[in-house]
Amino acid sequence: MARPGDDRTDGDLIDKLVNINRVAKVVKGGRRFGFSALVVVGDGRGRVGYGSGKAREVPEAVRKATEQAKRAMIRVPLRQGRTLHHDVKGHFGAGRVLLRAAPAGTGIIAGGPMRAVCEALGIHDVVAKSLGTSNPYNMIKATFEALGGVNSPRSIAGKRGKKVGDIIGRREPGETQAAAG
Repeated sequence: MARPGDDRTDGDLIDKLVNINRVAKVVKGGRRFGFSALVVVGDGRGRVGYGSGKAREVPEAVRKATEQAKRAMIRVPLRQGRTLHHDVKGHFGAGRVLLRAAPAGTGIIAGGPMRAVCEALGIHDVVAKSLGTSNPYNMIKATFEALGGVNSPRSIAGKRGKKVGDIIGRREPGETQAAAG
């Protein structure tokens, strides 16, 4: 039986099983049991998606969730292919998350569902904190809401009609931190 935390690679995609839940439908003769699965899929290079599926058997629920996740993938710009460009906050329902860019060598400091998203996305250095609920569905949705707000300096410069150097504020050689601020 598949367990949360299991991951597989289909070709170039990374599948992370985040949560399996047994659900019941009450009918005339009693209860009918089924399973719901929450899956995160990413390519490890800046694309990630999530999906949920329900079925009478676990493997079928996981398959449905994986297919939905593949259809709902988003692209997130990464700095140097290893971290975020800037800090972001996201919320969905009672789920509130904070994702912070981190220097090289930090690793993924995140718990549960957020860790699965970061690993599937290909982030190597990030500090993440869940500030609200521990419900994996709301945490995943809040994380994706935050990741949707990540912008690269190149995209911002293009929107403003400026150069990338003007946006990130490069300093002249010899200029000190105090003189710049």
